[in-house]
Amino acid sequence: MPRVKSGVERRQRRNRVLKLAKGYYGSKHRLYRTANEQVMRSFNYAYRDRRQTKRNFRRLWITRINAAARLNDLSYSQMMHGLKVAGIDINRKMLADLAITDAEAFAQLADTAKKAVAK
Repeated sequence: MPRVKSGVERRQRRNRVLKLAKGYYGSKHRLYRTANEQVMRSFNYAYRDRRQTKRNFRRLWITRINAAARLNDLSYSQMMHGLKVAGIDINRKMLADLAITDAEAFAQLADTAKKAVAK
């Protein structure tokens, strides 16, 4: 069998990794081994953070809803329970947006939740 050299494939593989490492600090964008380690680590961070972003936004929305609910003499859990009992199906993202942009509408929802919990 003839000897097969892998020059082109190897160079393409290395160039692909170095292209992904463009903009990294120091030798991480120059040397193949360190670039490859950093690129693999970066992929892991990206995978992890795509999930963490969803968690972080939900935490932010809950914090904003809680702050606005307390201005209307409710806690977050009372507010959400009252809305559920009243049959109002609105997600946390929209509630948090209402809490910031339209305080009057949020206050009306809070009153509805209060009345629903009182019954």
